[in-house]
Amino acid sequence: MVKRILYRKMDNLYLPIILIVSVVLRLGSVAYFGNDVIGLPGVHDQFSYHYLSLRVLDGFGFTFGEPWWPVTPPGEPTAHWSYLYTSYLIGVYGLFGRFPLVARIIQVVFVGTLHPYLTYKIGERVYSKTVGLIAAGWSAVYIYFIYYSAALMTEPVYITAILASIYFALKLSDSADDENQWRNAILLGVCLAITVLLRQLFVLFVPFMFLWIWWNSNWKKTIHLVIAGLILVGSVLPLTAFNYTRFNQFVLLNTNAGFAFFWGNHPIHGTKFIPILDNDTYRDLIPQELHSLSEADLEDELMDRAMQFIVDDPVRYAQLSASRIVSYFMFWPSSQSSLISNISRVLSFGVALPFIIYGLWLSLKRWRFNMRRPETLLYLFMGFYTCIHLLSWALVRYRLPVDAVFLVFSGLALVQLFEPMAEKYKASRSVSTTNSKLVSRDLG
Repeated sequence: MVKRILYRKMDNLYLPIILIVSVVLRLGSVAYFGNDVIGLPGVHDQFSYHYLSLRVLDGFGFTFGEPWWPVTPPGEPTAHWSYLYTSYLIGVYGLFGRFPLVARIIQVVFVGTLHPYLTYKIGERVYSKTVGLIAAGWSAVYIYFIYYSAALMTEPVYITAILASIYFALKLSDSADDENQWRNAILLGVCLAITVLLRQLFVLFVPFMFLWIWWNSNWKKTIHLVIAGLILVGSVLPLTAFNYTRFNQFVLLNTNAGFAFFWGNHPIHGTKFIPILDNDTYRDLIPQELHSLSEADLEDELMDRAMQFIVDDPVRYAQLSASRIVSYFMFWPSSQSSLISNISRVLSFGVALPFIIYGLWLSLKRWRFNMRRPETLLYLFMGFYTCIHLLSWALVRYRLPVDAVFLVFSGLALVQLFEPMAEKYKASRSVSTTNSKLVSRDLG
């Protein structure tokens, strides 16, 4: 009994240790980035968020003081960047001074704690506490997550918000948790609002999530889903109205979808996707006669032209989309990448991939097309998010939200691989202890 209590107490220490390690490693990323906003691989968007927040603090609103990416004229309204994340930087800079270091520290403590904790809770709910702990431990040391945690851009908070949305969706679908469903509905709505305000792309997945919860709970959760949906809509509408006052047309949240879809499917790629072109090339691809349009009008025009690319040559579009698989799931080093990018790619996704594949295989064996099982929601998210990027624009950076869920399955794989060894070890220790007692008794 005493040993059992001690083991239970040790189990309760694992998660706090994981969270501490996670935060400490991410503070190392803060030290690497420092107090300056400089050009580092994969995090160039932080320039825009940093300078946009300074413009707002200086009283110029959501505009730039010089021609800005992609082709936004100085002084003209922009909605290319997340209002929510920009507001976070505005708040930090307004309270503590214009020090990116402070914003980085606050961010990594928040993300470094919540990201592995939510991974643990999802793994525990879908499989077991042990799977959750291993998945949380892996997410704590996953180099991609450590690297991006200190970048002044949406990725780290967005990934954490996705995990929170998935967790509360799983809780809301659980009929055994009926007494807390109002709270779960409210928390789901808040998490979805944060996620969508960071990246409007996620709003496309929300109907699939709601349909699964609704069907999984025998339609008992309709009112709870309405509550969550109203919170989401209530968070989006004010910004949609704000955009209308600035552009005199409907813009849901941001103006980046048309640009991305146009560039990602432009004939310049042929049938093989080119993940990164230089900035001047992206600008040159936009016809000169369109540069005088407002950002919102330009996005609409580019979306129309992108759709025309597909209509004109659907076979090329299919081949181009298939070619994006390589860019999306890349795990090997490349001579075109920086040292830090190659290290991050190989030692994070490269190491995890065999365990992810094995864990998915184990999971699918248990699933057997039972759509009510909780892992169904994880499959839906991973499949949807992957397909969206294969059909539009695929980069390793855009795969990271899927990686966060993948690690739950890597945890399942490790448990399956090492639990039998642990059981054999315990059994051998038990036999050894028993034999020692017998010998001692005989000698006595």
